[in-house]
Amino acid sequence: MSGLTPNDSRRAEVSAFVRATFGLRGTVRLHSFAFGFDLLRAPANVLLAPVFLVTQLMALTAKAMRCHKASVWISRRKILFETNVSKQVAIRVLAFIGDLETKGDLIASPTETVEHEIAGYTGVRSAVSEITTTLIVIIVGVFVFQTVTPGVLSITGQVAELRAHAHAIANFPLGQGVGRLYYGVFSTDLKSWEWVATGVVLSMLASVVTTFAGVIADPLQVMTGTHRRRLCRLLNRLEIASGRSNTIAREHIMARLADLTDIALNLWRALRG
Repeated sequence: MSGLTPNDSRRAEVSAFVRATFGLRGTVRLHSFAFGFDLLRAPANVLLAPVFLVTQLMALTAKAMRCHKASVWISRRKILFETNVSKQVAIRVLAFIGDLETKGDLIASPTETVEHEIAGYTGVRSAVSEITTTLIVIIVGVFVFQTVTPGVLSITGQVAELRAHAHAIANFPLGQGVGRLYYGVFSTDLKSWEWVATGVVLSMLASVVTTFAGVIADPLQVMTGTHRRRLCRLLNRLEIASGRSNTIAREHIMARLADLTDIALNLWRALRG
């Protein structure tokens, strides 16, 4: 590293850490820890994510009102379950920070501050997994159903209708050939329980996709430099006296906007009949 400035040296170390941890091989090793209870924690975190966003908004509001103690107390509330994958990421990032502090490339920060920032870092990574799942659902909707499906709610109706259509044709009294002609003109009768059952199954599949979405998202973020920039921002915040971010990560907002868009789109379709 001779000839490099301290900042250049740290950027080089960040890049090396990111490639080793979140490159294809690294992320596959990380996600080997996802088998087990993470398959339950991940969908639970998806349900709790809106609550997490609300608490962050409350913390920011309290800070703006100069209620600093209340802001800190709210921001420290643990809403999301820590998954095994997130725990492994936290362990690796903590070790990396400790290594930088030992080398003198980073000013040592209080343990509580470091843990708070790492928790925020892993939370953003989980939000990216949700966004990745949303993009996968949209791609499936566009290519399979020729319509935009920004969430499980949107694609549920499409899949339920397709399944009901196929089932009706297969059980048509005059044979499947005549059944295709008949149901090409007349619509199938979709029962409410079929829609609900399809939604439950798709939600379970989406939770599995979210659990392992990092296998796709991590290498892409390494290629685009997103992981490197995010980790650099974390290190920069640790060198600030407060050591705490004053904003909500845009990844959390984007993930919730996808949910709101999904709900709004389905309400619009329902109102249009």
